[in-house]
Amino acid sequence: MPLSIFGFQALWSPVFILTTLLVIGLYFYITSKKQHWFEDTQPVTKKEITAFVSAMLLLYAVKGSPADLMGHILFSVHMAQMALLLMLVPPLLIVGVPSWIWQKIIRMRYIQPTFRFLTKPLLALIVFSGMFSIYHIPLVFDTIKQNELYHTIFTIILFLTALLLWWPIMNKLKGEHQVHGLGKIGYIIGSAILITPACALIIFASHPMYDTYSNGDAWLKAMELCVPSSTLSGLTLSGPELFSNMPIMEDQQLGGIIMKIIQEIIYGVILAIVFFQWYRSEQENADEITQQALLDRQAYAANK
Repeated sequence: MPLSIFGFQALWSPVFILTTLLVIGLYFYITSKKQHWFEDTQPVTKKEITAFVSAMLLLYAVKGSPADLMGHILFSVHMAQMALLLMLVPPLLIVGVPSWIWQKIIRMRYIQPTFRFLTKPLLALIVFSGMFSIYHIPLVFDTIKQNELYHTIFTIILFLTALLLWWPIMNKLKGEHQVHGLGKIGYIIGSAILITPACALIIFASHPMYDTYSNGDAWLKAMELCVPSSTLSGLTLSGPELFSNMPIMEDQQLGGIIMKIIQEIIYGVILAIVFFQWYRSEQENADEITQQALLDRQAYAANK
């Protein structure tokens, strides 16, 4: 059965399109015309522009395009959505928004204390991993997927925890929590390890875990998140099997595998970038590092 039966609004989310374009336009307006609102401004770079626009287009692709509708039909597509939303959009946003805008936002009176606390590297790592695992508990997942308010609130919270997770290794602001050098590698590996159990449970489960992909009534309720109820009421649907020949268990297992593969690819690329940055820094500052090591050795010997 074709997806076109759900209509243009469900397929393309026109409000989301307009919102995405508005945010991108606002970004260019602020970075080119309103820099006087901020302190210590610098011209926005091509790297920042590319990262921000890519983040916004990717956000629309996973939450506003037909991929979002497919994510309510196939669990594997939903997991691909979540992987991109949580592991690729946040670092692109952190890089894409100029430091002088971030500084203005996070140093607001009522934001700064909470933000400083939640971006402590170990805490950010634990909070995101915990929220990710809680989200994939069947009871929690099905409840969220069948209630628009819960779905919106939890998705926003999960995205914010992902932003906090990436902040310590991606931000360049002085005075903010940062993980340096090889510590970044350990941080990324730690994140990969902590979300593995949730993926493993999905991949190796012996039965369908989520009613919203295996129970017709629950699935129809979940579809109301992206399809107008007036459109659904005019259709005779029994379940997601009308749109895919993939068995439920295979779809579920594929979802866990896709999440893990996308995560490994993104983390692998960032690990490579971090390693080469560290290696280049070590080579460029070899003399300073050697001199400091000698001074530390002399100080140690003098205190024996």
